[in-house]
Parts: sequence; structure tokens; C-alpha cells
Amino acid sequence: MKIREDFLPLSKPSIGEEEINGVVACLKSGWITTGPVCKKFEDKFCEITGAPHAISLSSGTAGMHLMMLSLGLKEGDEIITPSMTFASTINMITLCGAKPVFVDIHYDTLNINEELIENAVTGKTKAIIPVHFAGAPADMDGIMNIAERHNLVVIEDAAHALGTRYKGVHAGGFGRNAIFSFHPLKNITAGEGGMITLSDSQLEQRLRLLRFHGIERDAWKRYGKGGNPEYDINEPGFKYNLTDIQAALGLAQLARLEELNNRRRELADLYRENLAGVKGIDIPGVPSYRHVHAWHLFVVKITSMSRETFMKNLAEYNIGYGIHFPAGHRFGYIKKLYGVMEERLRETELAADRIVSLPLFPDMENKDVSYVCEAIKEILSHG
Repeated sequence: MKIREDFLPLSKPSIGEEEINGVVACLKSGWITTGPVCKKFEDKFCEITGAPHAISLSSGTAGMHLMMLSLGLKEGDEIITPSMTFASTINMITLCGAKPVFVDIHYDTLNINEELIENAVTGKTKAIIPVHFAGAPADMDGIMNIAERHNLVVIEDAAHALGTRYKGVHAGGFGRNAIFSFHPLKNITAGEGGMITLSDSQLEQRLRLLRFHGIERDAWKRYGKGGNPEYDINEPGFKYNLTDIQAALGLAQLARLEELNNRRRELADLYRENLAGVKGIDIPGVPSYRHVHAWHLFVVKITSMSRETFMKNLAEYNIGYGIHFPAGHRFGYIKKLYGVMEERLRETELAADRIVSLPLFPDMENKDVSYVCEAIKEILSHG
């Protein structure tokens, strides 16, 4: 086949006139930091997810940090999570003084195996962090039942899951806590940014204080007409606020969520159709329960050659790729702290050396998917 001249990236944000106009209007308003546009963004998020509260943040990592702090973790406390997740979750657990306890995954979906969670619960367990991997929902019924039996906090890692539904419920709408991300790779972007959704009003108030130095009122309320610029701090906080410029971009993206996600689903279906039955590659599985998949990523597993060789060949065809994610239990500092864990994470280990993310973004054309699939077939046939 003829190699394309232009590079096909792994991902590219879909930015239109609505997004540009929204950001420009914010810039012209004279208020560009956290203010009324962030409030609109939060309100819209509540409407979409069904969560009572939403708190906008500078990143999903900031949200994970604040949620870890809210647990009041101390040395020896344990948090259950899959190893197949982004490093920020594991880093935040560790930096807050707790121990990540890894549970194995389902090889096909890369989601946490809910049937293994209960055996990992101890008297030191404080929370479960399931990941809705690549936009496929984890089995929340099983997870919530375990959490209720053991009085554990559930924090959904919904960074991949805007538009994801489990049995009719949107990610973040289960009455607990969830964290979303607006990194440029995600289904919508605000350049960077994140959102916590939750139902606990008292916790929401504390997280808002922690988000911005511990100051009681938002700046736009303190410095707006008739506002009182005085403030008190009862607990020191961080600088984790989102700006109105970012929220303006996020709001315009959020208005296009169904359009963007529907296109992702069309592209994922094309991949699945074109790669079905191809030897040497495992295509993503989908959960058997009723769900709506957001298809944040399209992650295949290479079984007939080394991943490094496969990726090198993709590059020669001018195709971008990614690895989502290097398994957390393999990180040097985790092995130094807790030792080798491969034996009890067999499905994670099997997937970890095989996973490759293929290009998937709304502005891709059908012919781009066809090109990637034909390139993969050629690569594997010569492997």
C-alpha cells in the first residue's frame, strides 16, 4: 500500500467556531480567571451527570489530590485501584501517605475485575478507585455493593468517561465521587482542567476551600460590584482553580458532546469491523452489561510480535500511537516500596506488554481508519 504523506496523530482536539467565539467573548468580558463562566460549566456538568455538585479544577490530578486529602489518610491506610491506570492516581495515593493496593483487570476491557476487589479489602482499606477505562464503564453495581458492605468511599476515575453510562446512569451520577479530565486527549477539552462531581454538601464546601488557598469566597464575588474583599482562612488550601477562559472552551465543547462522542463511536465501530478476525491482534472488548461507551481510546493488544517492532512499523506508515498506560505496579518507586506483584496481577501483566492506542479523534475521516487497518494488516503479515 502507498504510505500517506501527512502524519496521522494519535489524537487532535476538535475545535470549531463556537469554541473560538466563547473564548474570545470571555477575553473581551474583562473577567478571565475563575468566575461566572466556571459556575455555568459546573452547573452544566451537574445537569449531564446527574450529580448534585460539581467543582471545576486545574486538572484531574488536582481533583484526585483533594479527594485523597478529604479521606484524612495516614500512613498504613490502603486504597484499592487497578494498576492499569494513569500514574497520577498512584502518585496522589502515595504522596498522601497511603498504600495503593492493586487489583487485577479484565483483559478484554482493561477495567478492574470487580470479583477480585473484596479479597483485597482489609481493616486498613479506605476507598476504592475504579477506572472507566477508555470510556467503558466499570461494573458499578458490584463495586458499590462491596463499598457499602465495608463502609468504603468510592471515587470513580472518570477521566475517560464523559458520555459514559452504566445501566442508564452517567459516570459520576452514582451518588458518590467522580473525577473527570479535560486534557487535550480527552473527549472534550478545556486546554487542561478537571472536574469533581459529588453528592456530599459538606465535603463540597471543604473541597472548594482547598481548591483556592482556603479562601471562603470566589474572587469574582469578592471583587465584583458591592463585593467584600475581606476573607478568612480556617484551613490552608492550594491553587487548583480553573479559569473562565478554560471554562468557556469547555462549555462550548460540552455543547457538542453527543456529536463528538457519536463520531468516536462510528470510528471505533469501523476499527472493530475492519480488524475483526485479524491474527496477531486483540481488539478491545466491551462490557456485557447495558452501557454507553464513550470511546475515549481505542486500545488494541499485539500478540504476534513485539510491541516495539509494531510501533516502529506504525511510525514508518506515518501513523501515531500511544501506550495507555504503563502498568503502575511496575514503576520503580512502587517496586522499591512494595516489591514485585506480577504473580497476582496476571491479566494486567498480559495486557501491559501488548497494549497500543491507535489514532481516534472526531475529525478523523473514515479513510483514515481504513488506512490504519490496512497498515496493521501489512505489518502483522510480515511479522
